[in-house]
Amino acid sequence: MKSRQKRPSHFKRRDFIKASVITGVGLAVAPAYAFGNSSKNEKVRIGFIGVGGRGRSHLGNILNRDDVFVPAICDIDPDAIQRSKKKFENAGFKKPEIYTGNELAYLKMLERDDLDGVIISTPWLWHTKMAVDTMKAGKYAGVEVSAANTIEECWDMVNTYEETGVPTMILENVCYRRDVMAVLNMVRQGVFGELLHARCGYRHDLRGVKFDPGVTFGEGASGEARWRTQHSLHRNADLYPTHGVGPVATMMDINRGNRFVSLTSHATKSRGLHNYIVAHPDGGRDHPNAKLKWDLGDIVTTLISTARDETILVTHDTNLPRPYSLNFEIQGEKGITDFDYHTRRIYIEGTSKPHSWDDMNEGWLEKYDHPLWKKYGEYAAGSGHGGMDFFVDHAFVESVKRKVSPPLDVYDAAAWSAITPLSERSLAEGNASQYFPDFTRGKWIKNKPLFAINGNQY
Repeated sequence: MKSRQKRPSHFKRRDFIKASVITGVGLAVAPAYAFGNSSKNEKVRIGFIGVGGRGRSHLGNILNRDDVFVPAICDIDPDAIQRSKKKFENAGFKKPEIYTGNELAYLKMLERDDLDGVIISTPWLWHTKMAVDTMKAGKYAGVEVSAANTIEECWDMVNTYEETGVPTMILENVCYRRDVMAVLNMVRQGVFGELLHARCGYRHDLRGVKFDPGVTFGEGASGEARWRTQHSLHRNADLYPTHGVGPVATMMDINRGNRFVSLTSHATKSRGLHNYIVAHPDGGRDHPNAKLKWDLGDIVTTLISTARDETILVTHDTNLPRPYSLNFEIQGEKGITDFDYHTRRIYIEGTSKPHSWDDMNEGWLEKYDHPLWKKYGEYAAGSGHGGMDFFVDHAFVESVKRKVSPPLDVYDAAAWSAITPLSERSLAEGNASQYFPDFTRGKWIKNKPLFAINGNQY
């Protein structure tokens, strides 16, 4: 979304909000659910738990809308609170009520009766608990990725939703990336024929994130180094699967006519973080952190099978020097695409020159540009991560406004997040196969695709 100084005029913004309330095809009303005491003519009231870097990114997008009011925010970091207050001031909005002081301060915020939904952007270990508490408080939960750390937490989310009827949306922004949605459009139009295989992952050099400043993590560190690095120290698993798996899951109709069945995982030795510490000017071989044994293998590879006999190869790779990549590939009976920011190529039998790749930038992406991007692309500019952040925040707000199930729901949150504990167990058991629970309890067989089904949906 554009900055406040550069965003469209008041009239255009009002036209956008008016256009965005068109009811989409295939939307499912959440059972036994009502949001506070708001009406369709009132602003949607969104609270925030966690306003660090990611939370403030969501906050900036929400404050750029005319149909949303933010009554309250919660964070235990004074600096994050002050930076968030500045955002309200710069946007010309009334400052919110602040909840802080301890890790359970958010519970007091959830007691408010003037919140319709809550966006949760906190360290991973809090995601499920906060989403569950939000649903129990009658507020729609928008939870950052990954949504859960254990199979038990996955079931906690699903069971709470089914008991309360209050939805959770997993805020997986990559599902809305423009090229990803163009490929989704190709899949749905049969360009690749029946799908057989996909490749995806999270291949991102995070050494500078896991240590900040220098080679510091945990207490005394800043940003995600305060908490994220501990997972690399104590867990060997695909710790962050949803950026890659989420988009592929929408293409393969996971939970909607298809489902994940089983996986096996393999991991390399761990060298990247140790080498980084040793080579860093603030580290060295004698630094205490150079003595640590890191459980996370530098490259974790997971192979997933589906109920429709497809395979998905997922890679987690965050400890080594490399350019960023989500490693996307989609292959069907008629052809294949290998696409990312650095490689966008496609081969379709009968259309492409035999044994030669076509450049997707030469007509393919334009031809299959998703209707949602054609409709809202100008509003997405500047919203973060190439515009995809606009779409995920827009989907959350519109779901709350319309009182409908979100396009990426609690069953998606559970299935995608389950890859982490299942891969961890597979590695611990010598690469043994692990089976996914059916979080839908059989409803996947008859469920219809919902995500980005057409241009009238959010």
